Amino acid sequence: MEIHRFNAGAAKVDITPPMGTILGVDYVPHYARFIHDPLFVKTLVFGTEKLVIAIIIVDICIMGTDFMDDVKSQIHRQTGISPENILLASNHDHAAANVVGLLGGAVDIDYRRKLPGWIVQSVQEALRKLRPAKIASGSVDVPEFVLCRRYLMKPDYEAKNPVTHQNDRVKTNPFGAEHLIVGPVGTPDPGLSFLAIKGLDERWIAVLGNYSLHYVADWHDDSVTGDYFGEFSRRIQENLGAENDFVGIMSNGTSGDVNIWDFMNPNRFPTEHFAKTKLIGGELAQKVFQELKHAQWQTNPEIAVQYEELELEVRKPSTLELEAAKQSLIENDFDNLSLKKEITQRIYDREQILLNEYPDKSVAAVQAIKIGNLVIGALPGEFFAETGLKLKAIDGLQNYFSIGLANAYGGYIPPTHEMERGGYETWRARSSFMEAGAEAKIREKLTNMIQKHISNL
Repeated sequence: MEIHRFNAGAAKVDITPPMGTILGVDYVPHYARFIHDPLFVKTLVFGTEKLVIAIIIVDICIMGTDFMDDVKSQIHRQTGISPENILLASNHDHAAANVVGLLGGAVDIDYRRKLPGWIVQSVQEALRKLRPAKIASGSVDVPEFVLCRRYLMKPDYEAKNPVTHQNDRVKTNPFGAEHLIVGPVGTPDPGLSFLAIKGLDERWIAVLGNYSLHYVADWHDDSVTGDYFGEFSRRIQENLGAENDFVGIMSNGTSGDVNIWDFMNPNRFPTEHFAKTKLIGGELAQKVFQELKHAQWQTNPEIAVQYEELELEVRKPSTLELEAAKQSLIENDFDNLSLKKEITQRIYDREQILLNEYPDKSVAAVQAIKIGNLVIGALPGEFFAETGLKLKAIDGLQNYFSIGLANAYGGYIPPTHEMERGGYETWRARSSFMEAGAEAKIREKLTNMIQKHISNL
């Protein structure tokens, strides 16, 4: 007779910001004027008597490294779960509160103060719901919603770089210059992956989805909404006929160079507010629902976790670049900034000055979690699809996906050859500051962790 040793629980806590809250990360601040649907922190805990792992996905754009370290410490003090066994990540919802204040945005101090308590509460509630469980995992390709947003342009197009003051070789999101596009430079990851968990009583506990698509952003700038992440969560619960304590979760994969804006075929998707959100969230939920009909369930999956940190160089301005940025800041005020004006140069001049105050080195957290035949990699920033595809190709992996913006924040971390091409994601700033070779070092570290400690268990 098999003795059941695997348990799981899930919980969600409402973290919807009130009207007036500062939202998102952008060139200018936005303030919540419309609450379209609620936001949550969602936690999945699972394990045995010897090892408990927590995966926490927050409906928020970005959380900083210091913030996440502090939250993990609080979780450890309140629950006993080791910080190394916690995967804490943003899903990159831009229609959520701002707790980092990058570029032209600002931190909402009151919201930032409240958020850690809500995250801890979600873990405590998930632990209270632990019960004997079983898991299934899998993936299906959904290529129709992922498009590379970085383009080679015709020779007469000037892709201005506000940091180098030279022209980049690629342009990110070439609005208004669609007729000058040559073609995209990257290949998106079409994989929709999932981890499903049921109790042994057949009652649903949670489904964790993963897709490498940036937010959809088909809403008014001053809206609070869960974007396609929230729509997936609602629709998968409906499709499964799950009870109210079920937790649907959508995590963000390697989508640093991917979005849903089709510059080559602009009439491809509906344009009404929230129409694409509903389409994409609903389709992804339906795909997972269909896959679950023939899923293979495991009642005592083997689990393991590995966590390591790398110390990487921070890119900073030279003395001449710093002085030029300071002089520009003196000569140009920030009053009445608007996206309708040319503000990019001012924003990035300011970024050079603020980035110069950073330490010379930054910590990048790397984590691998094994549950059954599934391996989940946690990456400390916004990585390109190329990184995720290479990790999925590691020898011996049956089923793998990456969760980005997890455990630490290193900004955009593109492959070295993409750094050389330029484009928004490479512009040196507090949103893109890791050394040029950071992607390779992080990917190699995670690959070694998986090969040596995880996949062969």
